[in-house]
Amino acid sequence: MRPNGLRVVVGVDIGTTSTKAVAFDGGVVVASASHGYPLLQPEPGYAVQDPDRVLAAVRAAVSDVVGQVGAARVAGLSFSAALHSLVGLDAHGTPVTELLTWADTRATAQAERLRAAAGGPALHGRTGTPLHPMSPLPKLVWFREERPDLLDAVHTWAGIKEYVLLRLCGALVVDHSVASATGLLDLTTLAWDPEALALAGVSADRLPALVPPTAVLPGLLPPVARDLGLPPTTPVVVGAADGPLANLGVGALAPGVAACSIGTSGALRVVVDRPVVDPRGRLFCYALAPGRWVVGGAVNNGGVVLQWAGDALAPDLGEHAEEELLALAAQAPAGSGGLLMLPYLLSERAPHWAGAPRGAFVGLTRAHGRPHLLRAALEGVCLQLAVVLDSLRDAGLEVREVRATGGAMRSPLWRQMLADAFGMRVELMASEEGTAFGAAVLGMTALGLVGSLDAVAGLLDPGAPVEPDPGGADVYARLRPVFADAYSALEPTSERLRALDLPLGTVPPRAATPEG
Repeated sequence: MRPNGLRVVVGVDIGTTSTKAVAFDGGVVVASASHGYPLLQPEPGYAVQDPDRVLAAVRAAVSDVVGQVGAARVAGLSFSAALHSLVGLDAHGTPVTELLTWADTRATAQAERLRAAAGGPALHGRTGTPLHPMSPLPKLVWFREERPDLLDAVHTWAGIKEYVLLRLCGALVVDHSVASATGLLDLTTLAWDPEALALAGVSADRLPALVPPTAVLPGLLPPVARDLGLPPTTPVVVGAADGPLANLGVGALAPGVAACSIGTSGALRVVVDRPVVDPRGRLFCYALAPGRWVVGGAVNNGGVVLQWAGDALAPDLGEHAEEELLALAAQAPAGSGGLLMLPYLLSERAPHWAGAPRGAFVGLTRAHGRPHLLRAALEGVCLQLAVVLDSLRDAGLEVREVRATGGAMRSPLWRQMLADAFGMRVELMASEEGTAFGAAVLGMTALGLVGSLDAVAGLLDPGAPVEPDPGGADVYARLRPVFADAYSALEPTSERLRALDLPLGTVPPRAATPEG
């Protein structure tokens, strides 16, 4: 598989709150390092970062891993990054805006206007990107409308991976995978969409050059190479976006095999061999690699719901009381005695792609206690992912197997609940390095160390299966349409509450750390 057994590929995963660098010798982790950075929320709707702090974390993580394995073993670096980030750069490549993350919702009004316009469905159909405030397209419209003073100062609009690669390698390029989630790329032509560019108020020459995810940059800038402890000639694979790479990292490439992740947020995705766009606009379609596309939906509210429940419903248990919270939730039966929670603490993405939804408990009675509320919160997350599963099937996509990863999957209760909500077997993957591993496999392919992306199957440890419990699966099958209808029933109420814009008071909300 490798020209010599001493060479490894480092997958660099630039996440929402930290960057992890993981060195892989085939499918074996031989070194890893992680460095974090804050997600800042200076105003309601804002979720931003200092791009140079992210860059420093990338350099520190790579340097740490190189120090562990030795430069002579490193065949190359390959990158992944969180989707939908946006930063404005001047003519010298210096940031003149903060880095807007996918969690930034300041462009909600712009997204809703684009979505409601006559050309909204066609725009989603061409670009595969839902018209949602997470996307760079509405963010660019927001800048054009709200901060026109910055437009002359911005020479190029980019995402975080593009900025990092510029500083490491001196090349300003964006891969088709990241570009396909900007709302600006035509999926069929893999070129910038003229109508989307006109809406955003930018021209193609103000965006990075488009390249395939397998593109290999010739090396590192000499000062950077010295700091990282690597030769300047070290190949750098541009890489792809974190969501599509998560499918690659768990080997969910075959038709009918879905990847599901529940970290702070959650997602469900399948790989197809051509762009597929749901005519009802419920799903995204992003590029993975040449001839591979990922279709699915992400939800904002995953493990963050349990975090909130601990703070709001069980503060007496203190911080880091996840096990105690899960034990309490396990005391309640499946279905929580007829109590539903709509878990829209951070609004919601798939399948509704709306900025207005608010969370709600529905069916609350005096008989319900803390265990019921906690369990209903977890069930709400799983039921929301089950609604995404229904959307995939409604769009004509087969899902017969699910491979699951993420921090929530360490819990037997979460695992069983997910299998029951899906009504199908869920296979738990042994490694938690799915995205970094996906980046590394993409790098191995680009560098000729493996024959194709399908080689990932031979590098993975088989996961442990969780079969659905017939009783629990029956309960959730009956609850699912009630859960889905509750969203529609409460949508006008959510809109009216948002319009009231009532103050929260002196208790600050806990900062979200979504990972999409």
